[in-house]
Amino acid sequence: MSLDNETGLDKPGIRVRPVTGLVAADYFVPGYFVWAVLIANLARIGYEEKTMYMAAYDWRLSFQNTEVRDQTLSRIKSNIELLVATNGGNRVVVIPHSMGVLYFLHFMKWVEAPPPMGGGGGPNWCAKHIKAVMNIGGPFLGVPKAVAGLFSSEAKDVAVARAIAPDVLDSDFLGLQTLRHLMRMTRTWDSTMSMIPKGGDTIWGDLNWSPEDGFECKAKKQKTNDSEISKDVNGENVKVQPEPVNYGRLVSFGKEIAEAPSSEIEQIEFRDAVKGRNIAHSNTSCRDIWTEYQELGWGGIKAVADYKVYTAGSIVDLLHFVAPRMMERGSVHFSYGIADNLDDPKYGHYKYWSNPLETKLPKAPDMEIFSMYGVGIPTERAYVYKLAQQAECYIPFQIDTSAEGGDENSCFKGGVYLANGDETVPVLSAGYMCAKGWRGKTRFNPSGSKTYVREYNHSPPSNLLEGRGTQSGAHVDIMGNFALIEDIIRIAAGATGEELGGDQVYSDIFKWSEKIKLKL
Repeated sequence: MSLDNETGLDKPGIRVRPVTGLVAADYFVPGYFVWAVLIANLARIGYEEKTMYMAAYDWRLSFQNTEVRDQTLSRIKSNIELLVATNGGNRVVVIPHSMGVLYFLHFMKWVEAPPPMGGGGGPNWCAKHIKAVMNIGGPFLGVPKAVAGLFSSEAKDVAVARAIAPDVLDSDFLGLQTLRHLMRMTRTWDSTMSMIPKGGDTIWGDLNWSPEDGFECKAKKQKTNDSEISKDVNGENVKVQPEPVNYGRLVSFGKEIAEAPSSEIEQIEFRDAVKGRNIAHSNTSCRDIWTEYQELGWGGIKAVADYKVYTAGSIVDLLHFVAPRMMERGSVHFSYGIADNLDDPKYGHYKYWSNPLETKLPKAPDMEIFSMYGVGIPTERAYVYKLAQQAECYIPFQIDTSAEGGDENSCFKGGVYLANGDETVPVLSAGYMCAKGWRGKTRFNPSGSKTYVREYNHSPPSNLLEGRGTQSGAHVDIMGNFALIEDIIRIAAGATGEELGGDQVYSDIFKWSEKIKLKL
């Protein structure tokens, strides 16, 4: 599954390719559905193989390289044109999920851009061919989880497993070294870099501020007659103050740094630090699990920890420092900033096409865009790290799972700060563009394509017989959510966003969007 570390394409002599057709993603493994429930429901209203097309792509590659190697973008273009031509000119409804949301954003720019970089469809291609784009669980602005994955091959679930059984994932016994093999592999997948948070501190917040400030994590749903008042030992009423959470601090070294006033944090610049002696450079046992951390040395590791706290604005520099070859390869294909002037010719380059803050939506005023995602599940938003035990071939940083919040209602659990989302994508990333960035005529949506936010409040299955639940808001399980499926079927049967009822919102996405000071 690893790709070539220099080119981001196939390793010599190895070819792994995506399955094609509807079976490409109906089930992940037998019994674990992905698209199967939705496909079956679309079939009930008359859809079949000739009116449905599964756009399978190699999700390891950068989006532009799927075209270079497999002509995937060209195949999507010709298949959409065929669907429209053979169905009386009716435009298509596109349903991307997760990373596919970013991939289709890239496609909409590629298809209209002139060759050789683009597909040559011309400026009206999307208006002519696409009725609606129904984005499910879209990480439009990236996910903090990607930072933890690239930085230490962890996320909340892996960090917990590592804490419970450290000798399994970190063991050198029998050459298991699971996390290091995982890092070596995933750092060859250019697509992982598409998920790094976009928009810097303007979107995600800084040392002192974040849009979600004031969000409260509750262990249970509050009933209407519950109060936020508790009693002290003498029976007197005491107002419970929620813990302050600094979501803008995406990576902090130590809980005390995550919570300290910014004026008390002394940061030592890491960007120009001299990397120390090569760790295990001559150790042949490390060759099979070689990561760029072996070249960082003690000096580089210390420099990273001494900077103490990283926001979305400094995360990209951090990743350039700890994984320079990976990021050099990735920076050809992806960008994470905010465009000052979208008419600047440089934004015609494909590396900007999957960043909604550095590109315009197509000129398609009748095309509708939906942001559909689950809410009500604690979702990874920021991390507290510590230095790992020093050893050869090791990953020097790990999430500090021993760091905890004050009580069961804390947003801080096992070294991870949690916010509202679908367990993978925070509300901020999934909802902001449709709630504010593209709402009405903005510089990112100059033709005023209509946008809708459709949130689905998570309700877990009440018993084991319900399987993964029909009201789930979880990132993958939402594909079986009856309310989401009904919305898609109605649009696929000809309805508009207005006829669905417009926005359906349970979170504070509109309030949070207002706090973001982005020129629209």
